Formats: sequence, structure tokens, C-alpha cells
Amino acid sequence: MDKRKTKDLLYEEVARIGKAVSSPKRLELLEILAQGEKTVEALAAEAGIDIKLASAHLKVLKTARLVEAERDGRFIAYRLSGEDVSALWVNLRTVAEEHLVELKVAMEQIFAAPEKLDAETRRSLMDKARRGEVVVIDVRPSAEYDNGHLPFARSMPLDEIRQRIRELPADKDIVAYCRGPFCMMSAEAVALLKEHGYRARKIADGTPEWQAAGLPLAESDY
Repeated sequence: MDKRKTKDLLYEEVARIGKAVSSPKRLELLEILAQGEKTVEALAAEAGIDIKLASAHLKVLKTARLVEAERDGRFIAYRLSGEDVSALWVNLRTVAEEHLVELKVAMEQIFAAPEKLDAETRRSLMDKARRGEVVVIDVRPSAEYDNGHLPFARSMPLDEIRQRIRELPADKDIVAYCRGPFCMMSAEAVALLKEHGYRARKIADGTPEWQAAGLPLAESDY
């Protein structure tokens, strides 16, 4: 094989990844799977598509070796093939946010921009949460929290906040997070908390962003 054909082959192999992530729905599925293993049925419901279409998208992602599947009885569960796939999603989104004005405008129109953390502010937040100066709440479903969460965060799924709001101290800042900057659950949580007089804000980080920054996640004790 000559040098030109060799290079073409190499680029073609890398392009398989680009082709696999060229669909908005497949990107959303990767973001959801970055929260932990899920069945096809759960993924379809989360992404707002039918099971047949979800299966077709997952097949493309599996062919590109971005996801893995395992059958458990009647159900098939999917997971990312590695933490680097989660980082790929974070990097793609970060580049888009940096260079696409249209994306910035869309995010500003949809909801107030969450606070973006850098290395210093991540460490500061962790230290404050450790000392109990702020309360960090994870508003994702409890199963996603159990799979991995920000250190010192407590699980308070969005659909439970109204019933559990008295568990939160009224004299401390509440910091909410969910799946990342595109996730709207934290915005809903903050709005609800502010209605009840709490000092609340949301951060852009989810667990994929935390890991991409090289920081460890905490796991639930069983």
C-alpha cells in the first residue's frame, strides 16, 4: 500500500467517530450515558424518541465503538465504552460554545447561563462544601447520583425537592447541578428554591465536566 492510500485509510478510520457523533440525538444519547448505564427504553424516554429510533442511533454508536451493550434478561443496557468518550462529548460541546455564536445566543435565550467553573473555583467549591459553608445538591435521578457524583454533594432529585425542601438549611447558599450546561433540571430546581426564599444558584458542571477537568467523583456507599 502506498503512502497516500495509507494516510487515506488512517483518516477514514478517525472519521468514523465524526460520523457517529454527527447526529444531535446521538450526542444527546452520549450525554445521557455519561451519567451511567441505561436501558434502551430509558434512553428513548430521556431523549424523547421511540425505542426503534433509539436502537438505530445506538447501533451507530456501537459500530463506532463509542458504546457497549449487555443483555440482562429481556432488556439491553448500554454504557459508554470509556471515560474518554464522556470527555469527547465535553470537548465537542466546549468547542461549539467557544466558536458558535448561534449556540451562545440560543443558550442565553433558553435559560440564564449557569456559572462556569475553572480549576480554582472547582477547588473552592469543594472546600466550601467540605466545610459545610455551602450545600451542593445533585438534582439528577438518584440512580445517576449513585453511579457517581461531585464530592460532598447530596442527592435531591428534581421531582423530590418540593417535598424535601425543609431538609435544606435556610441560612446557607445552595448550589445545584445536573448533567451539564444543557441540562434544565438545575434551572428548575434553582427557580423553585428561590420561590421559597433560598439563596440558590446553578453551575455548568456535571459529572462529565468534573471528570474532564481531572477531578475525582464520589460514589455512594451501600
